[in-house]
Amino acid sequence: MTGSTTVNKGDRLLHQNVLGSRRFSNYWWATIVTMGATGFLLAGLSSYLKVNLLIVTDPSQLVFVPQGLVMGLYGTAGLLLASYLWLAILLDLGGGYNDFNKETGYLKIFRWGFPGKNRRIEIDSRIQDVQSVRIEIKEGINPRRALYLRVKGRRDIPLTRVGQPLPLSELETQGAELARFLEVPLEGL
Repeated sequence: MTGSTTVNKGDRLLHQNVLGSRRFSNYWWATIVTMGATGFLLAGLSSYLKVNLLIVTDPSQLVFVPQGLVMGLYGTAGLLLASYLWLAILLDLGGGYNDFNKETGYLKIFRWGFPGKNRRIEIDSRIQDVQSVRIEIKEGINPRRALYLRVKGRRDIPLTRVGQPLPLSELETQGAELARFLEVPLEGL
């Protein structure tokens, strides 16, 4: 869920940073896709220009139609995907924080979204409206392990990051810590 959790001012403020798309795995895949797509595009261009543009192999001997053309199209599609991945990392999609302040009696959930009028996603509510902290565990092909905040008059608010599921022990620890801080029940175990 978080990169770090901070409790301040005599246990009156809880601040949790939420890791967005700036994860190692996203950097890794964006780099791999960029390198692979560049190789395919250069292979297609080498085939068309009959000049070797690659260090590893000599694709200038390929027939442009259909092999070089298809490799160029794969390279173009790959570079579009890589551009999306790098843009998501640059914008830190899904990154933000959870703030629970007992002094003011309010909580704030903040996330970065896609550019536009909804780029800043902010949810403000009173702490006394919080009914519980809910843990959702779904195993199988697409496992999901997440923490939700159940608030009166709202849908459940997700608190964990999207992506790789958290280990059960970490999820339980974070859920129990938050429920104890907010003085509400922990559901779903």
